[in-house]
Amino acid sequence: MRVILKGASTGRNKGKGHAHMDEESGAQQEGRIAIIGAGIVGLMTALEIQRTGRQVIVIDPGEPGGRQAASYGNAAWIGPGGIMPISVPGLWRQVPGFLMDKSGPLVIRWASLPSLLPWLLRFVWAGRSWKKVEECAKLRFELCRSSTIDHQKVAAEAGVDHLVEQKGSLNIYRDRSEFLASGFAWDMRRRLGIKFIELDETELQKLEPNISGRYRLGVLIPDQAHITDLKAYCQAIANLIEKRGGEFIRAQATGLAISRGRVRAVKTGGGVIECSQVAITAGIGSRKLAAAAGDRVPLISERGYHVVIADGGHTIIQPILPADAQMCITPTRQGLRIAGQVELATVEATPDWRRAEVLQRWVSRVFRVPPETDEVIDQWMGHRPSTPDGLPCIGAAPSCDGLFYGFGHGHAGLTQAPATAKLLAALVAGQEPPFDISAMAVGRF
Repeated sequence: MRVILKGASTGRNKGKGHAHMDEESGAQQEGRIAIIGAGIVGLMTALEIQRTGRQVIVIDPGEPGGRQAASYGNAAWIGPGGIMPISVPGLWRQVPGFLMDKSGPLVIRWASLPSLLPWLLRFVWAGRSWKKVEECAKLRFELCRSSTIDHQKVAAEAGVDHLVEQKGSLNIYRDRSEFLASGFAWDMRRRLGIKFIELDETELQKLEPNISGRYRLGVLIPDQAHITDLKAYCQAIANLIEKRGGEFIRAQATGLAISRGRVRAVKTGGGVIECSQVAITAGIGSRKLAAAAGDRVPLISERGYHVVIADGGHTIIQPILPADAQMCITPTRQGLRIAGQVELATVEATPDWRRAEVLQRWVSRVFRVPPETDEVIDQWMGHRPSTPDGLPCIGAAPSCDGLFYGFGHGHAGLTQAPATAKLLAALVAGQEPPFDISAMAVGRF
């Protein structure tokens, strides 16, 4: 099926004109796959589908990895360590505190509580037992076990292997009791074969001399890595897709054209884009698009903030996560990125920039010598698309042929993107996925 864009040639940032369907050319364009969303999951998916010999067209109102995408502003960590869901037994007892403490690591806005309540109930139920948490962690491991290697390979293909630095990640604790409080997570990592090294106070200070004496124990996961410039990384992948014949359309996907039980096209603000198959990887925007196919998904915005502080590169060597702060501090090309924690509110709610200030205040607690300047060079708020059970929606739409889902990764979109892309590419090609993904089917809701 051919897409004719009035007044525009194909290519990145083109195609704001209307498209129309050409029935006679349908056979010639069979195999054209539309990927909705140009964040890291969508880009990786487009790249993997290209490997199967199919044509891809990526639809997004913004630039690849731009500020509109959660891929722009996350903590930039990748690797096998992110296996744990947020909901665990006993978390429900802390919900009143989340409502009252506006400076804590997880905040719920009072005004959003009525609309969030059904999701919160599912969220608490998902973590009702350690057995359920273990089942979830094992599935998450399948999505992140080869993340570092996969990103390294893609970065090399795109000519930006220097943007992926494997220096490990470091969790730091004030004392052993704080470490033991997260014992289940570390035991799960051990059982799954994830390597980690415990560091006493002396070893911790030798590895990261600038970490405050407040922290006396560390755990290093050497197979973890980080991206030093997320926007540049996403743009490099987009360039690679385009070089291999892929197209990018700057438009807002507003719905799907479905006929006789099969998706036929993507509706956008600029017209209709015909295709033979569609993969929805649009982050928080995926909920409305899935609804167009009759699938109601409990997907909310786990709103994340970041602040970037100018840094000469002397503060830390590798990314760190202070357990008492529940946030990540990552050295990037722009500066020291401080990201994480959670704010639950509606998508439409205005940003509460006090959340960014909370992140920034931790700098003086975590480091002996803070960055050379406290100049904030960037602050951001974005929508991490989160399901209540800690698993993304990956699979075929149950009632619409040719439609596939890859969204709802919460905190872990960057880490889980390569595996998600491989699964979607297999499904689009009509192949069996490499492992059982039935627990991630949208029908579970």
